[in-house]
Amino acid sequence: MELKKGRPQNSNERLPKEIRVYDLLDKLNIEYHRVDHEAAMTMEDCVEIDRVLDATTCKNLLLCNRQKTDFYLLLMPGDKVFQTKELSAQLGVSRLSFASGEAMEEFLDITPGSLSVMGLMNDKDFRVKLVIDAPVLEGEFIGFHPCINTTTLRVKTMDLTERIIPAMAHAPTIVNLP
Repeated sequence: MELKKGRPQNSNERLPKEIRVYDLLDKLNIEYHRVDHEAAMTMEDCVEIDRVLDATTCKNLLLCNRQKTDFYLLLMPGDKVFQTKELSAQLGVSRLSFASGEAMEEFLDITPGSLSVMGLMNDKDFRVKLVIDAPVLEGEFIGFHPCINTTTLRVKTMDLTERIIPAMAHAPTIVNLP
């Protein structure tokens, strides 16, 4: 694995949703680096990727309420255990559960295993609310997939919070999970 600056030279073999991420980052003049790798489906798969990126790589969970009318994209540290009760209480939602892969594809144009904050650029109807566990924002750099799990990007955390998220018009709710 090798850290490379910017978009891939040859984009012919890349999916359109991945190219849209590079287009957005380039339009915003965001400096980014990427690592291409085998499909990363679990946080364990990300250990070597994290070492190469030298960035906070977060766990991304798509959640919904019991009625499946409210959806939440949670970014949290990869080493934390998700506790539904704690997040539900902080959000004032009676009960959260994992949303389906179908919902992920419908709202964010992302398949399971590729979920990332960048999927919000595809949420034109604003069906998904962004929730960030505060420790994710503490590092200088943050890593995430460009809507596909065979590449991971690294950007400055400040660029994510001050430029990328506002460009996607999804104001985050910051929580503090145990």
